[in-house]
Amino acid sequence: VQLVASGGGLVQPGGSLRLSCAASGFTISSDVMSWYRQAPGKERELVATVTSAGGSTYYADSVKGRFTISRDNAKNTVYLQMKDLKPEDTAVYYCRATRLGRDYWGQGTQVTVSS
Repeated sequence: VQLVASGGGLVQPGGSLRLSCAASGFTISSDVMSWYRQAPGKERELVATVTSAGGSTYYADSVKGRFTISRDNAKNTVYLQMKDLKPEDTAVYYCRATRLGRDYWGQGTQVTVSS
């Protein structure tokens, strides 16, 4: 069972990145999928969530209007499109798959926003 996050990197303020989180060993179709982030010296925080069918989403106020979470159940993957990135978005980003009776976390991907 794995959640592998990718797509992080170094980007200038105002830039964009697309994170991917691919699941293996299980299917995400019935899971609520979420992205979290943790900046140095800070607690991990919820960034965005999408329900199993993709019908409902939630965003933290700090990213609303700039980030978009989506999922492709056929590809067993969830995405986080990030635009207009700010230095305060710098963090390790983690994906999470949750359903009754299980809770899986990915290993994280570093996003650094700096000029």
